[in-house]
Amino acid sequence: MSRQIFINLPVSDLVRSVAFFEALGFSKNPQFSSAAGACIVVSDAISIMLLTHARFKDFTPKAVCDTRDAVEVLFSLSCESRSEVDELVRKALAAGGSTYDAPQDLGFMYSHSFVDLDGHGWGVLHMSAKPHATVGA
Repeated sequence: MSRQIFINLPVSDLVRSVAFFEALGFSKNPQFSSAAGACIVVSDAISIMLLTHARFKDFTPKAVCDTRDAVEVLFSLSCESRSEVDELVRKALAAGGSTYDAPQDLGFMYSHSFVDLDGHGWGVLHMSAKPHATVGA
C-alpha cells in the first residue's frame, strides 16, 4: 500500500479558497467535500483538506494560527520542470495569492514560492536530474 498525505488547513472563506486552488489546476473531490470542508486533489498521493475554522477546531483543542502574525508550517511541492514552478506561482498570483521572494536557481534546484489566500506558505521547486556546477563557481 502506498501512503497518502492529507493536509488539513483552516480557511476563512471556503468557497474562495476552493476557487484559488482550482485556479492552480488542482481539482475538488466532491466525495470528501461539504459545506464545512473541501478535499482538493494535488496528486494521487496528496490531498489538501480545506476546512472552515469551526470544522478545523473539531480536530484540535489549540487555537488556529493567525497567519498574518505567525507561521504554522511551510509546504514544499515538487514540480516536473522550472517552467511548471514559474507557472504555478503565476497562477497563484493571478488568483489573489502573493509572494515574498524571487525565484532561486541553485543549479541543482530551482525554486520559488507563493502564499495562499489564508497566509499558508507554499514553496514550489524543481530538482534537476543532471548534475550542475556549484553555484558561484
